[in-house]
Amino acid sequence: MTPLNALARPDRYPLSSRYDPAWLVGLDMGPNPLWLLEDLAADLDLRRGMRVLDLGSGRGATSVFLAREYGARVVAADWWIGAPEAAAVFAEAGVADRVEAVRAEAHALPFEEESFDAIVSVDAFEYFGTADSYLPYLVRFLRPGGQLGIATPALTREVRELGAIPDHIRSVVGWEAMAWHTPEWWRFQWETTELVTVTSARRQTDGWRDWLLWAEVCAEHRPDGRAANQPVIDMLTADDGELLGFALVTARRR
Repeated sequence: MTPLNALARPDRYPLSSRYDPAWLVGLDMGPNPLWLLEDLAADLDLRRGMRVLDLGSGRGATSVFLAREYGARVVAADWWIGAPEAAAVFAEAGVADRVEAVRAEAHALPFEEESFDAIVSVDAFEYFGTADSYLPYLVRFLRPGGQLGIATPALTREVRELGAIPDHIRSVVGWEAMAWHTPEWWRFQWETTELVTVTSARRQTDGWRDWLLWAEVCAEHRPDGRAANQPVIDMLTADDGELLGFALVTARRR
């Protein structure tokens, strides 16, 4: 059995290791969100008092992290999790005065233009942000010089280059893997708009191992964990780091 405390990794993720692993697993909607955010934030300049949009915030772990660790004033926006449910998480975590929960669809954001210093999206952008027209829409909500950062599942080669979604990935996630692009794809996609300057586009080091560890812990410690996570464990084990991982991409609005 993989113990819950395997998620505490102060050597690599010192800030994330301060958080109760049981709390994190209880809010699970995707792999290792705080590890992804802590790594992504190394390429951003997040400062106390910034207004930050957490886009696709899920049950709210990343929003709590942004408020506590960086002193941000956070708007937590998600379509699948209602605002009352997320607000309860923020109240319990003691950040209700710094985090506002909003139910919003990513293509119809209810915010004023140029109202955020930064927008971050952790393990969500692949669901809504790959269309050519999306970045031009999203950057309208950033102030000039504002920052954008995403952590998203990635492949080491584009599906078009591979010729098809590999069987071990297709059998688990199906067509959704079409949205798992390389860091280089994201850099070109964003820079071609001439609306942002990409400041970093990289593959997370050993991201697939982090993902596998998270899935193993969730398989053991969530009520539905084995059924939900065993296919992912099998996919990652079969892949062995050849194709799967995460892209971390940051940019500034010009």
